[in-house]
Amino acid sequence: MSVVSQVILQADDELRYPTFGELQTVKEYFQTGEQRTRIVEALSVNEKKIVQEASKQLWRKRPDFIAPGGNAYGDKQRALCLRDYGWYLRLVTYGVLAGDKDPIESIGIVGAREMYNALGVPVPGMAEAIRCLKAASLELLSDEDAAEASPYFDYIIQAMS
Repeated sequence: MSVVSQVILQADDELRYPTFGELQTVKEYFQTGEQRTRIVEALSVNEKKIVQEASKQLWRKRPDFIAPGGNAYGDKQRALCLRDYGWYLRLVTYGVLAGDKDPIESIGIVGAREMYNALGVPVPGMAEAIRCLKAASLELLSDEDAAEASPYFDYIIQAMS
């Protein structure tokens, strides 16, 4: 949900007009719209490149994941990991576009953590995977855009740690 939607719903729930502070938040949201869409476009257009680079980084750091007995051992398991990378990158773009971390939380963090625990996937390993995804993504962005996108990756990393 975007900042605009949140402000409107909050005010409506309380049967009031948006406050000056809420309107300032909406104003800031609109002022950063071009940057947010630029970041989302860069990440979505480069998804395949980002996922490939992030996976290379992870396998170098954690070769045990792709070794026999590892959670990403074999073509099928590795493909599932890469699919998840794309899913997390998409979650980040939702958050960036909305200007809020709520879409990340509501669409996927809690359920993903429970699923990984149930499947025996090491959740700390997922945090490391997201760190690699973040590094591969931020390499493609300007410093200013990277600073804007970084907290969304950090939010997922924190949730997986």
